[in-house]
Amino acid sequence: MTKTKTIVFVHGLFMNPTSWEPWIKYFEAKGYNCYAPAFPYHEGNPSNLRKDINPLLPKVKISDVIKSYVSFIDSLPEKPIIIGHSIGGFTTQKLIELDKGVAGICIDSAPPAGINTFKWSFWKANFPVINPFKGNSVFIPSVKWYQYAFCNTMTIEETQIEYDKFVVPESRSIPRSMLKDAYGKINFKKPHQPLLFIAGEKDNIIPSSLNIKNFNAYKDKNSIKQFKEFAGRTHYICGQKKWEEVADYINSWVANLK
Repeated sequence: MTKTKTIVFVHGLFMNPTSWEPWIKYFEAKGYNCYAPAFPYHEGNPSNLRKDINPLLPKVKISDVIKSYVSFIDSLPEKPIIIGHSIGGFTTQKLIELDKGVAGICIDSAPPAGINTFKWSFWKANFPVINPFKGNSVFIPSVKWYQYAFCNTMTIEETQIEYDKFVVPESRSIPRSMLKDAYGKINFKKPHQPLLFIAGEKDNIIPSSLNIKNFNAYKDKNSIKQFKEFAGRTHYICGQKKWEEVADYINSWVANLK
């Protein structure tokens, strides 16, 4: 498995492949072939996507996301290592369940159906997105919301810079559909390829405790899994200062797999 030299990055909600560009450079320098496909209707410059919202975006569900990555991975010459963040982390879990990767790294992974928390920060950050009273409207994050959900250890001025570079409008149907769609569930009893769960200690929208519940739900004792929490990190762990430490940890973990 360690001979695999292909990585597929999976972004999360409110982001697109531009957020992975530093990571792609990092892992390409390690000799990997890296790909970062976009969710349906998420491709393009984030600023342009905020100005010109695709009318089909609100219809995108988690099943559409999973199927798009299955199709992409099936076109590759070898099964990849899959690295995903947030709902991209959940997507990584699902792709590993579907046997589409040789290993999965789930960073601040959104919880599958049935993995719950009563922690207030989770509901405060997530309810504006899944709000049933908003119908099929697109969710356009505000800078204030983005600071609370992603960049809660950064100033509003620092958050604005990251927002302008990376944030995109989002389909409310993706997280909503995870609650009832079969694609939002994980078979935790099934044997699986190695999984690494990474959490940020200061994450508001996907608290570290929720990542631990997700990790502990896997029951096959013969399958490799590992959990790592990074102190002081938020949901913006992949773009936050010292993100290279997280990438270094992942690189070493992959290299040590037998």
